Amino acid sequence: MTNIIDWSHSCLPDDCLLTIHQKLQNRDDRDAFGLTCKRWLHIQNIARTQLVFDFSYNPRRQQEYPQYIQQLLIRFPYLSKLSLSGCTDLPDSALKPLVVSCSSLRYLSLYCCVNITDAGLGLISTGCHNLETLNLYRCNITDAGLQSIARSSHILKNVNLSYCLNITDHGLNALCSGCPKLHSLIINSCKGIVGTGLKGSPLTLTYLEAENCMLSSEGVHEAVSGPGLEYLNLSHPASLSRHGDGLGNIGLGYARRLRFLNLRMCRHMSDESASAIAKGCPMLEEWNLALCHGIRLPGWLAIGSNCNRLRVLHVNRCKNLCNQGLNALRDGCDRLEVLYIHGSKVTNTGLEIFKMYRFNVVLKREDCVGMSISPCVAKLFL
Repeated sequence: MTNIIDWSHSCLPDDCLLTIHQKLQNRDDRDAFGLTCKRWLHIQNIARTQLVFDFSYNPRRQQEYPQYIQQLLIRFPYLSKLSLSGCTDLPDSALKPLVVSCSSLRYLSLYCCVNITDAGLGLISTGCHNLETLNLYRCNITDAGLQSIARSSHILKNVNLSYCLNITDHGLNALCSGCPKLHSLIINSCKGIVGTGLKGSPLTLTYLEAENCMLSSEGVHEAVSGPGLEYLNLSHPASLSRHGDGLGNIGLGYARRLRFLNLRMCRHMSDESASAIAKGCPMLEEWNLALCHGIRLPGWLAIGSNCNRLRVLHVNRCKNLCNQGLNALRDGCDRLEVLYIHGSKVTNTGLEIFKMYRFNVVLKREDCVGMSISPCVAKLFL
């Protein structure tokens, strides 16, 4: 009789079985591997590196999710990516397994986990010292939670704090000073932040979004104080009176590497601010000025004369852009490739003359809410 080898109790060590599992390309094969026996199931569990949930809102099921999540975090101790996005009823206690497991975690998304507080961040900071990306969109956290993260996550690179309404510049400063490798920071609609907490931002910070914020003039200055900044979004300021001509601080010389600038709906932006930015940011490739009604002919002249690297310009619904202003852009901006334009004082004749002289520039009449050629970091937080 032929002897049947029981591979589940063979002398193969775990690292060999783990290598075999990693070589399996088909998902069905990997699932079948874990069904062989408990030992092989254990190998499958420790081999798992990603756990991504896509929660849909269901009041009854939402109450059950936390229990399942705790069990899964214990089962998969070597996760590098964990997404709990959309689990609105997730309590801080569900994150307790992170203290003793998941030390390899590099990516954590708590997007719309509105019940996560500073206590939850304390658990994360205790067990997850290798985090590189952290999404806290709409989490119910304060400065204390950010401070605990800053003390432990020294290799953190990407952070999303959008709609975290209880954080202030104190927490922001703790994050910026405690995370020397910070690369991307999103603070959209954080109404408690005026921008002073960005002082001392790390040299590695290249991407900053502060849409619908209440940045002061000093805050704008601190936002561009980091010499490595390449992307800046200050669109739709929440306090126009406080924002005002503080935008001119962008062009004081600190943001000389800035390539992408979104100032959409900065309605009170002045000619002086536009001129300062045009002169002080020589590397600009894309600039969104849609609905910037305060820019008149002097501003357009400055942009045309100084923005020699500009490839994409948004001037949709700029009420004070006229034929003369368009002529200024036509006679300058030598590298311009795309111009988003409609809803201004420019006449059809003015547009036809522009197209005749600059036939290589594509004129687009649709609105582009964001940017078109700039890097998109949204995928980092999915």
